[in-house]
Amino acid sequence: MMLPVNFKIVRAHLLSRKRQTIIAMLGVTFGIGMFILMMSFMKGMNDFFENIMLSVTPDIRIYNDYKTDYSFSVAQQYFGESPQSWIVIRHPRPKQITLNLKNAPGIISDLHKFNEIQVVSPLVSAQLLFNYGPVQLGIVVDGVDIREEDRLFGLSDKMNGGRPENLLTTNNGILLGYKLANKLNVNIGDMVTAITPSGVQSRFRVVGTYKFGISIMDEYKAYISLASMQQLLGKNRDYITDIRLKLKDMKNAAALASSLARKYRYKAEDWETVNASVKAGNLIRDTFTYVLSFTLLLIAGFGIYNIMNMVIMGKMKDIAILKAEGFAKKDIVQIFLSQSLCIGLVGAVAGLLLGFLLSYALSLVSWPEDEWIVIKHFPVNFNSLYYVVGLIFGLLTTALAGLLPALKASRVDPVAILRG
Repeated sequence: MMLPVNFKIVRAHLLSRKRQTIIAMLGVTFGIGMFILMMSFMKGMNDFFENIMLSVTPDIRIYNDYKTDYSFSVAQQYFGESPQSWIVIRHPRPKQITLNLKNAPGIISDLHKFNEIQVVSPLVSAQLLFNYGPVQLGIVVDGVDIREEDRLFGLSDKMNGGRPENLLTTNNGILLGYKLANKLNVNIGDMVTAITPSGVQSRFRVVGTYKFGISIMDEYKAYISLASMQQLLGKNRDYITDIRLKLKDMKNAAALASSLARKYRYKAEDWETVNASVKAGNLIRDTFTYVLSFTLLLIAGFGIYNIMNMVIMGKMKDIAILKAEGFAKKDIVQIFLSQSLCIGLVGAVAGLLLGFLLSYALSLVSWPEDEWIVIKHFPVNFNSLYYVVGLIFGLLTTALAGLLPALKASRVDPVAILRG
């Protein structure tokens, strides 16, 4: 029976001091609004950096990590038939080592049997010299199966001109990064000359240009067909230096890489290991954003605490009269805690709306024009989780901010207050 009366008192208290009520609600509104904006923007930026990272990083890379210590070697010196002494040779010239994968076709065939593997892309990579007037540019050229490479990195979506499939229909075709094409002053259809480290020279026809938005890809990278690279290096069709994989679920990369390394006895690196510094940077930015955002909400909570304290100090006689008329402690707690929750709920809902509007407005802002950046607007992630977290945290902070003053009000001695 007392519940409606308690709520009437709550309404009377909130409306009697409208200015204080509105200020408290605005504190929660701006706190949650800024929390939503910062989390949406920072997550959008992290997603952008991660997408850039993954656009050039396979989920798993298998290669021959052949390492030998050539710091010194020991040999026996012979006089006649028997050894007479030991000779220590420091910094000897290393042996000629081939870093290709043995039985690469068999490994590729076996990898296609894994249900969790979506793409298997073989690679032969070499650094070639491209003629650039009187100088020569050292460029990393990847010999690839262009269809698998397209599935691996979405090359078709990054083309500035031409198509990846042109490598299949053009003899000695080549795809250049758009910055590299500009530096060489060539267009689609022009010829470029490349020289291998061993001195073999070959001419390629430019069949397309691409833009990744990463300097190392756009200015120092090119693609030719796998067969062309094998022929250029004087290798047979089984010569493969790397196998790159794309999984159906990239979260399984670490576990699968470890398994593949044991099975094939080659180095297998997952994308998280290769990009550990990028992941660490994302974690640091996320942590900083959460700390700063929650600080804003705590400040809003302290504002409500101060306002509720002021309200209680001004309502001491009213509280004494209520207790004298038979209101229990729980009723007093309910009245003042309900005021705080009303402020928190209205402020939180308004904050969610403000946060969405600010995030949406930011997503429409054009990114400053830059030749390296491939996005047109500021990246924003509209994840519903941030709105749920903002609402819950907003209500919790306002509930705690109102609980202490409410408990203080419930302990008021009506006799002492009424006597003055």
